[in-house]
Amino acid sequence: MPDLLKGKTAIVTGATRGIGRHIAKLFASEGADIAFCARHGGEPMTSLESEIQALGRRCKGYIADVAVMDNAQKFVDQVVADFGTVNILVNNAGISDDNAMKRMTEEQFHRVLDVNLGSVFCMTKAVQPILWKNGEGAIVNMGSVVGIAGNYKQANYAAAKAGIIGFTKSCAKEFAVRNIRVNVVCPGFIETEMTAEIPQELKDQWCSRIPMKRPGTADEVANACLFLASDLCPYVTSIVLPVCGGMEDA
Repeated sequence: MPDLLKGKTAIVTGATRGIGRHIAKLFASEGADIAFCARHGGEPMTSLESEIQALGRRCKGYIADVAVMDNAQKFVDQVVADFGTVNILVNNAGISDDNAMKRMTEEQFHRVLDVNLGSVFCMTKAVQPILWKNGEGAIVNMGSVVGIAGNYKQANYAAAKAGIIGFTKSCAKEFAVRNIRVNVVCPGFIETEMTAEIPQELKDQWCSRIPMKRPGTADEVANACLFLASDLCPYVTSIVLPVCGGMEDA
């Protein structure tokens, strides 16, 4: 079914690489105009703009640290000024800073929570009045199976992603009265530019724990986000959707 997002404007945070980039391009291929942001500009931002504009969609990248409320609000205000409205928000911005708990610093813990969970709060708060006025909308938050099951040396990342799940479910209850759906996608081990640097032996070890015996792809995560952002599921809200090949703990 083509043009699942025709006539929609979508914001995608953290979209210059990896999963976020795939989401932005897929949404554009399904008819959405795309506003995206990253903390840094340069070639990744300009090339994504060009790729999406080549599909015949409007697209603009913005430099913004959306883990800061004032920055998130200014970003959203500028998107509305440039595009007219917002219909979809994908909260994808995130970082990791792994360490064993006995060596993890307070700065490491708070930095990961501020970016991964704080940005979801800031962007949702900034976009809510627009979706509320429209009387409809979709928010897709990027969680992780680590937020469901935990992971060695990732207490900070797991805490942030678990927080996103609770935040999603709470907002879904609050926003449903205005037909605004809020859901969370939880990827497992996904092949991206970041995982390309992992030694093959370690990748094989991780894949041995996955019933499908392979990593997922960024496109597979993007497809799940497309489903939740589209009108294919108008009665679906507050769900946690693992995209993980059947990982045992998810």
